[in-house]
Amino acid sequence: MMRGNLKFVAPVLTSVLALAPTLALAQEEVPTLNSGDTAWMLTATALVLFMTIPGLALFYGGMVRAKNVLSILMQCFAITALMTVLWVLYGYSLAFSTVGMEQGVVNLNSFIGGFDKVLLGGVTRESLTLAIPETVFATFQMTFAIITPALIVGAFAERMKFSALLLFMGIWFTLVYLPIAHMVWGGNGALMWDWGVIDFAGGTVVHINAGIAGLVAALVLGKRKGYPTTAMPPHNLGYTVIGTSMLWVGWFGFNAGSAVAANESAGMAMLVTQVATATAALAWMFAEWISHGKASVLGIASGAVAGLVAITPASGTAGPLGALAIGASAGVICFLASTKLKRKLGYDDALDVFGVHAVGGIIGALLTGVFAAASLGGAGLAEGVTIGGQLWTQTKGVLVTLVYTAVVSYIILKLLDLTIGLRVNEEQETIGLDLSQHDERGYIL
Repeated sequence: MMRGNLKFVAPVLTSVLALAPTLALAQEEVPTLNSGDTAWMLTATALVLFMTIPGLALFYGGMVRAKNVLSILMQCFAITALMTVLWVLYGYSLAFSTVGMEQGVVNLNSFIGGFDKVLLGGVTRESLTLAIPETVFATFQMTFAIITPALIVGAFAERMKFSALLLFMGIWFTLVYLPIAHMVWGGNGALMWDWGVIDFAGGTVVHINAGIAGLVAALVLGKRKGYPTTAMPPHNLGYTVIGTSMLWVGWFGFNAGSAVAANESAGMAMLVTQVATATAALAWMFAEWISHGKASVLGIASGAVAGLVAITPASGTAGPLGALAIGASAGVICFLASTKLKRKLGYDDALDVFGVHAVGGIIGALLTGVFAAASLGGAGLAEGVTIGGQLWTQTKGVLVTLVYTAVVSYIILKLLDLTIGLRVNEEQETIGLDLSQHDERGYIL
């Protein structure tokens, strides 16, 4: 996914190609098709799509009650279809068009792309991005645009109308996802790119973005009927473990694919992804064991996802030492956020989207600024940039994303609530969304 920032790239051509994910670079140089890179990116693209359907669908589907399992599967599937169409219509253009952009100049195109690639105009069989077909790059980016809104559904699971969900996701994709993606990954002239924010594979664009939107949605919709006094255990943890495993495998496409090449950067991204995920799974497991006296299956699965989330922005710059530290931090802190913090504040984030994705994304984004340092085994910071300076840059990126996404998401949700209504009625919630929204059952009783 064209991630990272050119200022953090080692002065060798292969690393430049790996960590300079912008269409601007593709326009400045005359790229040559590399069949090995193309083969890897075709594989990575399929892996990231696999993360949403079936991975995320099963991960979330197992955690809801039996009467709502089909609604989760339907939501993930429908979002996949909707985002695909919107991406082709205008999404790719608004995220990655470089029209009107100039490094150091802040204008409208610092926040959003242009319309020159609407309906994928100019994306032909022959057009290249770096050393791969632009068709492959555009599809790879599409899979990120698919999974980001799909992550949000876990926060308000079991209570939003399907019609409202489709409208919310379409508007949110347009007004939130595309601007954030452009500001971070848009290349020279894009706001956070010019700041030097490092987000190799989506800690800010995907996880903080989805996590804070999920929290806002959960607050606007309100708690599920009976929460927190009524027990609402996962109906099928087997589904959740299978879904977690699919996410873990698919995440190698997510992170290693973000090198946009089959090279040493992709290799290190794969290694640190595995290390951080395993470390976080153990950290959550032991934290829960100490706190609650037992280690749960849901806990270790949640810990693994927290590790995947946290290493995402750092996967192009951190080394094994950074992966261990990031994974351990994410496992413990996300456990505390998803249990003690949620309980104390009383919000009903049904499947811990905020606790895992927003909190894990923030941890990863901030620690990216630390463990990119060569002295800590990372790829190295830009010349003249200190760990403290990069940490402040990362903090600015996190704060802008949190504020912008929270405010715009709230406005969208409130407008929809005032017009078509967001939430199913009490009777529909009681019988479950499978029957009330889709007239089907997940199981024959």
